Amino acid sequence: MPSSYNNDQITGTKLTKLTELMKLLRSPRGCPWDRIQTRESIIPFVLEEAYEVVGAIESGQDARVKEELGDLLLQVVFLSELAREAGSFDIDDVIEGSMEKMTRRHPHVFGDVTANTPEEVLKNWSEIKKAEGKEDNGYLAGICTALPALLRAHKVSKKAAKTGFDWKDAAGAIEKFDEELAELKEAVNNKDQRHIEEELGDLLFTVVNIGRLLKVNPEEALRKTTTKFTSRFHFIEQSLSAKGSSLEEASVEEMEELWARAKTEEKKQAITDG
Repeated sequence: MPSSYNNDQITGTKLTKLTELMKLLRSPRGCPWDRIQTRESIIPFVLEEAYEVVGAIESGQDARVKEELGDLLLQVVFLSELAREAGSFDIDDVIEGSMEKMTRRHPHVFGDVTANTPEEVLKNWSEIKKAEGKEDNGYLAGICTALPALLRAHKVSKKAAKTGFDWKDAAGAIEKFDEELAELKEAVNNKDQRHIEEELGDLLFTVVNIGRLLKVNPEEALRKTTTKFTSRFHFIEQSLSAKGSSLEEASVEEMEELWARAKTEEKKQAITDG
């Protein structure tokens, strides 16, 4: 970007300014990196920024949420600019499409349909999506295949369950888990790699259903557990460093002892916080 550039060079609403800024970055006098990007190359950044918004929300820090929302918005503007350059659509079309969809899917607000509870709203929403042709290729076809695997499995099983194809309760799914675990053990004993992958997938899918029946989102549960694991592992690393040791030098017994201490510290902190 030329050193002479300043915000006064771009006029209009803030969204227009951001759009114009992106046009400048993509222009011959803009940024070499921005100029070579494509829809496909932007995908990792869209995913990363979306998850960073989630992390910011969980941090409870408004400043972080504001910053990460800005980063995510930039990806929307970036992709819209790439489409404008290709002659497909622009940011105005994106906004107009979103507004039209929200109006169409909220007939209880903008029309004469009645929906007094969140459940009624979701029922109407599902019927509207079906009328839009979202299920033309199958009942489960409208669920995005690019979702994280656990989240997609949760959405697929949840939608399938609405047809009655489900266990009566979590106990039935837990019984299925035991069955799938036995089949995985058999595959491991037989050293059948293809079968191992298949049975592990079945086991994970069953776990997803257990979570759904217990009203626990498996994606959220695993993400929180991974964060907890990371925190405890850092405790081990820092404790070892404090006494002049390292992860590479420590024995498994030392690490397990520190892991137990980390769990104890978590419980103490929970009591203090709570």
